[in-house]
Amino acid sequence: MKKWSAEKAENWSKKQGWLRGMNYRPRDCRNSLEIFQEYGFEDHLPVMEAEFSLAAGIGFNSMRLTTSYEVWRDQHDGYMSRLDRIIGLAYKYGIKTMLTFGNDCFPPKALYKPVVYGPQPLDEGYHGGVKNTPHKNYGEPGYNPFVDEPQERKKLIAMTRETVSRYARDERVVVLDIFNEPGNGSRGSMSLDAMREMFDAARAENPDQPLTSGIWNYKIDFELGKLVLDKSCDEIQQAALDLSDVISYHDYGGFSGSAALIKVLKRDYNRPLFNTEWLNRIQRNNIFDQYPLMMAEKVNCYCWGLVAGKSQTFEPWESMWQRVENGTAPPEWDLTKWMHDLFRASHRPYDPKEIELIKRINKFGDAIYKPEKP
Repeated sequence: MKKWSAEKAENWSKKQGWLRGMNYRPRDCRNSLEIFQEYGFEDHLPVMEAEFSLAAGIGFNSMRLTTSYEVWRDQHDGYMSRLDRIIGLAYKYGIKTMLTFGNDCFPPKALYKPVVYGPQPLDEGYHGGVKNTPHKNYGEPGYNPFVDEPQERKKLIAMTRETVSRYARDERVVVLDIFNEPGNGSRGSMSLDAMREMFDAARAENPDQPLTSGIWNYKIDFELGKLVLDKSCDEIQQAALDLSDVISYHDYGGFSGSAALIKVLKRDYNRPLFNTEWLNRIQRNNIFDQYPLMMAEKVNCYCWGLVAGKSQTFEPWESMWQRVENGTAPPEWDLTKWMHDLFRASHRPYDPKEIELIKRINKFGDAIYKPEKP
């Protein structure tokens, strides 16, 4: 099958309305393995249901959910059942799922540890709940075992194809995000061939959902009015743009750069836009500026996090602490603020004014972007 035409992508988008929500991880799970493993799953479900109800209550209608290759490989049948139960539980509250498959966010090989099922260790005070986080400058490439090891890579591609095949006609799944942050972990183009194979495997199933992979390391040249991909991973990011049916990106920067990026992507690609990761209050990427902008421009969007919990994504990335400690942090950074997440563990807002704005913007967005009937 071929990549969608721009016309097909736009027609699909008109039927969806404006999609918005969160990158989802329940507050009692540190990582995707803890979400999907058999151990503790039944205990997590009530937490998820309460959080999906909370998200629906503020007008969210979608979530981005990262799959778990290891659990698929080691607990296959149970994993597929548990994935379906989560998708179904979210849909019960009107929340459609974007599924994410590959990922380049890994620390170096010397720090890699094979998965151990059961209770997941937790480092207090660290973004992601672990000291050996991928969000740190190690000075060497990260190790992606699911791409770098040939047999694992074949299985990752098989997981992608099986999952896409299962949900290819399922309205509960809205987008297929093939590869997260290609080239991150100082990996450059190391995952390029695998990403292409994953796109091919997904497209072979001819899904009703669009395929995408988001750019994340770039800048806007304001004088030339153009997007400039970082040279460290420009090849794989350009491939992600070229392969995608809808254009997706991550944006943790300030308002002026965000507004310019949206204009450039609309002009150069003329396809529906998805901001699949945003919200970094420390860097002035905040609700009050970003959310009205994305609604006005009909950028489908997923903030990072819903309820603060074990993954501790309200904490800064380790790379930010490195810059604070070596004196290179920009003076405008405000580390008194939470980085990500919208709600406290009590389900009370981090900032009630943020939630008031989100509710108001969601109502307005629904009024002006009413989904077209098939």
